[in-house]
Amino acid sequence: MSQLKGNAVVGQSGGPTAAINASLAGVIRGVLANPDAIPALYGMKNGIEGFLAGDFVSLLPLFSDETKLRHLEQTPAAALGSCRKKLPDPAKDRAFFDGLIEKFREMDIRYFFYVGGNDSMDTVAKLSAYLETVDYEMRVVGIPKTIDNDLADTDHTPGFGSAAKYVAVTLSEIVRDCAVYRVPAVTVVEIMGRDARWLTASAALPGAISGEGVDLIYLPERPFTFEQFTEDLREAFKRHPNLVVAISEGIRSPEGRYIGESAQSGAADAFGHKYLAGAGKVLEQFVKETFGCKVRSFELSLPQRCAAHLASETDLCEASLLGSSGVKAAVEGKSGVMAALERVSDEPYKCSVVLRPVGKIANAIRKVPDEYINAAGNGITPAGIAYLTPLIRGERAVEYKNGLPIHVII
Repeated sequence: MSQLKGNAVVGQSGGPTAAINASLAGVIRGVLANPDAIPALYGMKNGIEGFLAGDFVSLLPLFSDETKLRHLEQTPAAALGSCRKKLPDPAKDRAFFDGLIEKFREMDIRYFFYVGGNDSMDTVAKLSAYLETVDYEMRVVGIPKTIDNDLADTDHTPGFGSAAKYVAVTLSEIVRDCAVYRVPAVTVVEIMGRDARWLTASAALPGAISGEGVDLIYLPERPFTFEQFTEDLREAFKRHPNLVVAISEGIRSPEGRYIGESAQSGAADAFGHKYLAGAGKVLEQFVKETFGCKVRSFELSLPQRCAAHLASETDLCEASLLGSSGVKAAVEGKSGVMAALERVSDEPYKCSVVLRPVGKIANAIRKVPDEYINAAGNGITPAGIAYLTPLIRGERAVEYKNGLPIHVII
C-alpha cells in the first residue's frame, strides 16, 4: 500500500485519568517517528467539540524532546481538555459529517486519533463508517482510556491501573487508621462505578497483598439487599470491631434500582448516563439505624482519577505504547480500529498490542466476570486478584519543582 501523507489530529474525550496524557505522549512519539507520513500534529482542545469550533493547537513544536513528553506523562487529567459530545448518526445527518470532512480537507488532515472510553469509541466508529461512503482517504484510530475498565475487546484500559492503585493504597491507609480504636464502628467508602465496577474490585488488593484489608466489597454486578448487608456486618463484627466496607456508587437492588437513587439529582450527560453518588450516605444511615454504632461514609471522588503522583508505572507505559501503536497502525494502512491489549500471562505479567474493530467496541460494556466475585457477593476471588495485581505495579519517579510535581499546561 502506498503511504498516505497528511497531517494528523488528536483529541481526548470523556472522563480524564492519570494516564490519559501518557496516551497523548504516545501519539506524539508515534508521529515524531513517522515524519514522512505525518508532517504536523494538531491537538483538538476539548475534543471533537473544540475542533468543530476551530480550537486546536500545533503539538510538535511544544513537545520536541523526551523531557517534555515525560512531564506530560506525569500530568493528571486531559491536557487538551475533554468533552462529552455525542455525534449524530451518519446515516441520518450527512450534513454534519460533510461539514466535518470539509474542515479536515482544509487542514489536510489524513489521520484522526481519539483517546477515550466507550462514548469516545462511538465517535471513532461513526466517523469511520461515514468515511467509507465518501471520496476522502483518512485513517481513524481509537486509543482506549477509562478508569472504569469496561471497554470490550481489550484486557484492560489505560487509566484503570493507576486509579486501582490509588484505591488500593488509600483503602490500605484507611484500614490502618480505623483499626486504632476498639469501639465498634463502620466506615463506608464509596468508589466510582456505574455498571461494570472493576475499580471497586481493586479494594480487595490490600487484603490480598498485605493480609489486612477491607471487610466487605459490593459491586453492581451482583444485586444488593439490605438483609444480606445486615447479615454480612454481623458476621464481620464477630472478627473485629472496626469494619471498612467498599461499595460501588452503582450498586443496585434486585429490582435494578440504584441504592443511592433517592439522593440523585436525575441529571444526565449527553450520552444519557445519570450522574451517580449518594449510595454511601444511604448505607451510613441504614447502619446507624440498624446497629446504633459509630458510622461514617465518604466518596473517594475525583482523586481516584487524577492522583498522578501515585500512578502505576505499568499503566503509564501501556498507555504510551497504545498511543504510539495506534499511530503505527494508521501509517501502515489501518482504520476503524482501536489499539487494544491482549494478556499473554499473569506471572510473569505480559500483554501484547492488538487491533480490534471499533464498531464492535463502541457502546458495549465489559462487566466484572462472575468468577471474579465470591459466592456471597461481598468479595473478590483469587482469580480476580490475579487479574488485578499486575496492573498496579511499579512507580514512576515524579519530577518536582519547589515541592510540587511538574505539570504541563497546554
